[in-house]
Amino acid sequence: QFSFCQYPFVFDPSSKSKILQMDSIFQMTEEFEDAILRSVFIGMTCPYLILRVRRDFLVRDTIVQIQEQLGDLKKPLKVVFVGEEGIDEGGVQKEFFQLLVRELFNPQYGMFSYSDEARCFWFNATPSELNFDTEFELVGILLGLAIYNGHILDLHFPTVVYKKLLGKPLALDDLGQVWQLRPRKALKTMFLQVKPDLGKGLEHLLRFTGDVEETYSRTFQISEIDMFGRTATVNLKEGGENIDLNLQNRDEYVKLCVEYYLGKSIARQFECFSQGFRRLCKGRVLDLFQPVELEQLICGSPGLDFEALEKVAMYDDGYTKESRIIREFWEVVHSFTEEQKRKLLFFTTGSDRAPIKGLSNLQFVISRNGPDCERLPTAHTCFNHLLLPEYKTKEKLQERLLTAINNAEGFGLM
Repeated sequence: QFSFCQYPFVFDPSSKSKILQMDSIFQMTEEFEDAILRSVFIGMTCPYLILRVRRDFLVRDTIVQIQEQLGDLKKPLKVVFVGEEGIDEGGVQKEFFQLLVRELFNPQYGMFSYSDEARCFWFNATPSELNFDTEFELVGILLGLAIYNGHILDLHFPTVVYKKLLGKPLALDDLGQVWQLRPRKALKTMFLQVKPDLGKGLEHLLRFTGDVEETYSRTFQISEIDMFGRTATVNLKEGGENIDLNLQNRDEYVKLCVEYYLGKSIARQFECFSQGFRRLCKGRVLDLFQPVELEQLICGSPGLDFEALEKVAMYDDGYTKESRIIREFWEVVHSFTEEQKRKLLFFTTGSDRAPIKGLSNLQFVISRNGPDCERLPTAHTCFNHLLLPEYKTKEKLQERLLTAINNAEGFGLM
């Protein structure tokens, strides 16, 4: 049976996103109508996936609620913070995702480590006595729920994570061709994102022209230090402790290192994570996406077009696009460096990336927050809402705005 989904190259990322959005709406509508019908014939059934969580016990409450409603994950999502009853029009959901990501990806939580150099998270090889299976599955479900409900998550995984989620063969899994033809390119694109220091060391090994055996003096065995400071020794292949690294086998050594760190060392964690993701996202529509496109769908696009954002921006509480300070605001913003623009976007939306369809698809609001004063601009990230005092001069506006975005509360997720 013919389907355009068989020809993903026909669609650009924005079109694929629209197809996925329509598919999500269709499935949500089916689940909603099915729940209504069951209510008529069987008894009261909630047509929504409702998560009631306490801020102080966010991860625990979310795990319990999701485990009790695994069959309802594809229903329209409603989030309620206990003690803050209100209508979830999207802002509460966005705050829920932001807070949950911050907790689960906090390196102190022990599930993920963050590389400042690569600006990416990676799975921790947790000791066997620690069981994070449920939490890793929750992270996968979190990604699926974000896609399903149209939210961008402020987290950064290396591209290899999205390749594995889509079931794409890794270049380093099929090394018969790729590794022999372009080992360094494969190493850079796959491994340097995950383990920058080790990746550079392995790259140096591949380029080394001296006596490898004498200089490196190691075997096909590696040592790892776990989160408790204990050292564990791992053979990269059978009998690895008796195989000396030399010029002839260095390619195999690097290949086995990469396979271990990208696969074997985190196999259990990734399987739980992938299982959670597949509870919501699988099938022909998802197969349309390439790994980079899936990353953009979940985390947003790195390309920032602030000219497009200016065209769709809305104003409130006395401001209009003709207001002096609004004109000066955009003049200041357009003069920003790329890094400053990312900080401004993070300050106002909670993410330093644009939706996959671009900033023209972002609902961005600027409101007057009183007359000229010494207060800094503030923002409601849940609603992409900037609160801007009416500063008297352009210079003061720029100084106050830069102070705000440079000192915004961060979490190492940028």
